[in-house]
Parts: sequence; structure tokens; C-alpha cells
Amino acid sequence: MTGLLKATTKKSKPTNPKMTQDDIVYGHIFDAILEQRLPPGTKLSEEALGEIFGVSRTIIRRALLRLSVEQVVSTRPNRGSIVASPSVSEALQILKARDVMELAIVELAAENATSDQIAKCRAMVAEEHEAIALNDTGRSIRLSGEFHIELAAMADNLPLMSFQRSLVSQCSLIIALYESTKQHNCSYDEHTQLLDAIEARDKVKAMALMKTHLDHIKSKLNLHDETNAQDLHAVFSNVLKKKA
Repeated sequence: MTGLLKATTKKSKPTNPKMTQDDIVYGHIFDAILEQRLPPGTKLSEEALGEIFGVSRTIIRRALLRLSVEQVVSTRPNRGSIVASPSVSEALQILKARDVMELAIVELAAENATSDQIAKCRAMVAEEHEAIALNDTGRSIRLSGEFHIELAAMADNLPLMSFQRSLVSQCSLIIALYESTKQHNCSYDEHTQLLDAIEARDKVKAMALMKTHLDHIKSKLNLHDETNAQDLHAVFSNVLKKKA
């Protein structure tokens, strides 16, 4: 466990000098979940995290609380925190919420995006393509998620930005649990096409492209077999039939 968590501090992004210790710890754990280096169900020991980041357990608790509010960490009374593990039913609800959220985001982004934001996103897409070429799966997944978070920044709507961070990270957990193919989740050029439509202020095209994009992501998930949710009744259905 400790070794896995130590790996989360490698290749980290430069920190903003204005960031608090809470922000730094939160950022490392958030990125590790986004990159799927901390898979669903991983126990998040306050003691181990405090040792790794060199901070008090109070700071760790605050970072974990923030992540639990975003529903990517589950805090269990008297048993500590773990990385969330959405059920099939929960996954379907999260994906539906993201469908609605992303369409609203790109519509607003087409109205409000600045040239600097679009340039930043194009650089992010170039990094994502480089990570894919190098078969750096974790980094490419994180960059893809950050691209969608940056789209929310373009929308210039703080509540949407907050919701988007939560939904993107929850979707990373869903992909880790239910992905049926290990191909990259995003078509190579879909992010570029989205940016082109946003830059052209074409809201209708941007929304259509986003719908197709999200459909591609969902098409790689197996959300029809409830045994993916580790339902004990389904796992031991043969035993139950014999008892009936």
C-alpha cells in the first residue's frame, strides 16, 4: 500500500507557491485517481499518507474530506477512507449526469472561451497525443480528464467547474472498473475537433461532437453485467439455487 501511494508523488506537476499543504495533498491524490494509479477500493491510510507527504493527519483528513465531497473517496465510520468503487447503477447515473453537464459546458465554452484558453487546451491535446504515442496510459488518461476540466473553465461558470472535477474523476473510476477494452478512451482527433468547433463559436457542432465523444467513451464500458459490481448474490447464485 505504501509503495503504491509513494508512486503518486512521481512526475508531479509544478506546484503553485500560493497552494496550501491541503491543496498539494489533495492534488496528488486527485491526479493519482485520475491516472488510475489508485484503483477503486484502495485503502487510503491517514498514517501512510501523512508519512509520505510529511504532513499531519489533520491535513490528510481535510484533503480526504474534500475528495469525499467530490464522491471519489468513500469515508467509512471507524474503518477509514477508500477510493470509491461505483456500482453499475451508480455508474449509469454518473454517466447520465456527465452527458447533461458536458453539453452545457461546450455550449457555454463556445460563447466564452478565450484565445489563451484554447491555446492552452491545444497544448494539452498535443501532450495527450505524445503520451498515447509513448504508451503512457496513466498520463494520457489524466490529460484527457484535465482537458475536460479545462473545457469547464472555458465555460466561465464556477459551479459547473466544481461539478465537472467530480464527474471526470468519478468517470476515471468507472473506466477502471468497467472498461471492456484497453484501447484509448478518446478518438485521437476528437478533442481537436471539439476545440475547432469552440474556436469557431459553433455551439451546435460543438454539442454534437461532444455527444459523439461521450458515446465513444461509454461504448467501451461493460455496464450490462451486474456481476461487475461484485454482488455476492450473483456470484453465489448456484448455491442459492441448490438451497431453493
